[in-house]
Amino acid sequence: MRFWPSTKAKDGNPGLAQRQMQAQPEAGGTGYGRAGDWATIHTGRSTPGILPAILKTCPAPPSLKRFFPKFTAASLLLAAALPGSAWAGAAFNKTLELQGISFQVQSSGEGSQQQLTITTTGAKPPIKPIRQTVNGQVVGAEVADLNSNGMPELYVFVQGAGSGSYGEVVAYAVIKGSELSPITLPELTGANAQGYQGHDQFQVVESCLARRFPIYKSGDSNAKATGGQRQICYKLKAGEAGFILRPTSVLKF
Repeated sequence: MRFWPSTKAKDGNPGLAQRQMQAQPEAGGTGYGRAGDWATIHTGRSTPGILPAILKTCPAPPSLKRFFPKFTAASLLLAAALPGSAWAGAAFNKTLELQGISFQVQSSGEGSQQQLTITTTGAKPPIKPIRQTVNGQVVGAEVADLNSNGMPELYVFVQGAGSGSYGEVVAYAVIKGSELSPITLPELTGANAQGYQGHDQFQVVESCLARRFPIYKSGDSNAKATGGQRQICYKLKAGEAGFILRPTSVLKF
């Protein structure tokens, strides 16, 4: 597996230096994988033990460890994110490229909603821009090919307004080379929703979209969760209408 800097990032957020990598399989490989920085929803504080847990969920391939023994762990360190309040009214502008298709992600507006614009280039025939309103502020974006079909997906991470800073993913997959199909992230249910009060963090890790958040116990304040962390690994699957991110493994630590 060969790794090289490839994602063309033009980040409109000052002070957030992000280095992203694209992976191309060796002969006989099984698709693409890439790991970027965590999109931190509300807080950028790291939690002891998170890296070992991530590596258990989505282990690095042997070839990656051979050429970059410290790359996977380093890539999973949290980005130096600003506190949630510092994002208020912040515009987002970033261009990402994978497999010959480029996505420009832009947001604007203040308050509890922003206008999100996704401009896609490189597809034939061209794909029309997508414009939609999101509840919160765009704080990150990544490209990946989680289902290894040779066509990229775009994942945009949104931080909700309010003290909970609930996370949302706006995502699209390129299909037929010239269309964007929506990707759905289902709401948390059952055991996965126990103790959940927001403060989500998202990152593409190898072939899954990883989501983690603090677990709150009864009586915990919003500023201090005492139940540890939960991490969910989502795989991209075909649904009845578009694609869906289905949880395949869960870790608590």
